[in-house]
Amino acid sequence: MSAPLTSPGRTRALDSPLLFAVARESGDLRATRPHRHARGQLLGAERGLLSVDADHFRWVVPATHAVWVPPDVSHGVRSHGPFAGWSVYVAPPACAILPGQPCVLSVSGLLREAVARAATWPEGVLEAPQACLAEVILEEIRTLPHASLGLPLPRDARLLRIARALSETPGDTRRLEEWAVWAHVAPRTLSRRFVAETGFSFTAWRQRVRLLRALEWLAAGRPVTTIALDLGHDNVSAFIALFRREFGTTPGRYAASGAG
Repeated sequence: MSAPLTSPGRTRALDSPLLFAVARESGDLRATRPHRHARGQLLGAERGLLSVDADHFRWVVPATHAVWVPPDVSHGVRSHGPFAGWSVYVAPPACAILPGQPCVLSVSGLLREAVARAATWPEGVLEAPQACLAEVILEEIRTLPHASLGLPLPRDARLLRIARALSETPGDTRRLEEWAVWAHVAPRTLSRRFVAETGFSFTAWRQRVRLLRALEWLAAGRPVTTIALDLGHDNVSAFIALFRREFGTTPGRYAASGAG
């Protein structure tokens, strides 16, 4: 398991400061056991995907989004690949105006830049300009649109192993039957339990994790054709059609709009 991003003492402090931010980059995968903070936490990645398990919610989220976890809610995090991410810890009184349940939020450019600045602050009481920026961060968390991009993860250990492998390498083209052999589970059981535990068929779940990775790569400026091929699509037009059905626009227009 990975070490905490910050000292437990800071996350237990209930009063000053109103909030603080931490950013870290590591060549290692990051994984934390379920834990909880007295403070609320907004967490996101600079790149890659994060699996977040918060209370009864589970998601795989791309770097274009972040997960809000209210105070005292048990949660665990796992990166898919080397970790590069950030967290904002909010004092409980300030959480009263923020979402009351864990949720996925679209990350704005303003929030990203404000958090990057806050992560450079020294520990201690906030100076007046810092307090103003802290209020901006809170307002962004309060008003950012909720996203349905979260992808539920199965709880069955065999299915979870498959889901994590696909999260790390979404371009893997193995068929359901091949994954079943790899995970030592009967194909019919895999198919049935995937729907029961995630609400998605295996095929739909894999499509969705590919779309999440596509959002990340579009935000990084990768060409649409390269993304389609790297995600295991033989037909670029089919990938574009799938993206349009899910998000209401083509990958190229999505990237040009700056939505990522």
